[in-house]
Amino acid sequence: MTAHTLHIAIVGSGSGAFAAAIRAVENGARVTLVEGGEVIGGTCVNIGCVPSKILIRGAHVAHLQAHHGVDGIPLHTPCIDRPAMVTQQQAWVEKLRHAKYESILDANPAITLLRGMARFEDAGSLRVILREGGETLLRPDRILLATGASAAIPDIPGLASTPYWTSTEALVAEAIPEHLIVLGGSVIAVELAQAFRRLGAAVTLVARGHLLSRQDPALGEGLRAVFEEEGITVLTDTATQGVRYDSQQFRLDTDGGEIHGDYLLLATGRQPNTTALDLSHAGVETDTRDAIVVDDQLRTNVENIYAVGDCTNLPQFVYVAAAAGTRAARNMTGEDVALDLSVLPAVVFTEPQVASVGLDEVCAKQQGIEIESRTLSLDNVPRALANFDTRGFIKLVAARDGGRILGCQVLADGGGEIIQSAALAIANGMTVDGLADQLFPYLTLVEGLKLCAQTFRKDVSRLSCCAG
Repeated sequence: MTAHTLHIAIVGSGSGAFAAAIRAVENGARVTLVEGGEVIGGTCVNIGCVPSKILIRGAHVAHLQAHHGVDGIPLHTPCIDRPAMVTQQQAWVEKLRHAKYESILDANPAITLLRGMARFEDAGSLRVILREGGETLLRPDRILLATGASAAIPDIPGLASTPYWTSTEALVAEAIPEHLIVLGGSVIAVELAQAFRRLGAAVTLVARGHLLSRQDPALGEGLRAVFEEEGITVLTDTATQGVRYDSQQFRLDTDGGEIHGDYLLLATGRQPNTTALDLSHAGVETDTRDAIVVDDQLRTNVENIYAVGDCTNLPQFVYVAAAAGTRAARNMTGEDVALDLSVLPAVVFTEPQVASVGLDEVCAKQQGIEIESRTLSLDNVPRALANFDTRGFIKLVAARDGGRILGCQVLADGGGEIIQSAALAIANGMTVDGLADQLFPYLTLVEGLKLCAQTFRKDVSRLSCCAG
């Protein structure tokens, strides 16, 4: 600590904000956290990752009881007590919020929490309208913006006057719809569509484009086949022109005809929470989505202002926000470090899971890279056979010259576990031959990576078990 202790103000209290606060204090700064919501912790623990994965786990257990495929164990459709599920889920949300956020404040006297809404007076000043009344003016040495994002509501005639759900309402809803309409085709849409179908709802998913349209097309096509097998109606390349609600039913006018259901879930993307900050008063640059533009050191265009998380133009993953928060804090306290996103694994928690890292074929070709790729269906993976679930595939993209692995796409049970091994292979410059020579435990699904790498040189269907 010096005669003048560096003061950092952080607007927001989610993963990126707390990662930054902890590291800044470790580096000798004092921190003021400003949170305008009712609870701290941001999206992930409160209304995102944690409750959604608990819901998805419950839906998986329900589905397994009726579709496990093991002879000698009777199948049955469980009776779902949705209120009990919600109670357990929210208890865990509160428990994890206390363990990972509230208790950290208790243990760090150098972090002060202000509850209120912050906005810029100028590039060096934040005015905070306090929740208990009154206001205060902060003039910190550095400012970090970590205000997150909220559900984006599409401009569809009639929609605003209806009682639609976003993911926030869906995750705590104690009712299981008779027929749920899901508007969207990306991560939140597909995860919640499958979860509610497995809890007993009829589900129609309406997407303007293809499922998971920003990823390798084979992933969306494979997931669509799974959804349709499970009884989900999937309407792709379908625009919605209007929404009506008659106190019992939603009616959507689409270019594929009218669709009606008793609940409507909007999952059409997320919008950065930046409007209330009055960024123009500080001269902070934003993009066309109103996301704060940052460089690889998490700096905005204003010298003393940094930003991390979903309010920025960075990929919207909680682990990116946390990593960015730590690095922003290091840079605000005198270090010089960058956030490297060159190898970024991503997972969609459907079943089978969708996972990817690095370049797909389209991206590689757009960069002018000559490539080879191989796709291994899961009926070539012994563990998938033993699990009675061979839905999906593992795909590797490699440079034609030298065989260096450039990307991996997975549609498989446990795809999120598989993809990290692929990420490590890419980060360490491995070739397909190098990966094919590695020892993988048997029977595991991740062995499919080795088998896929072997397909660049041989026909793995003609190998014995564990053949190296």
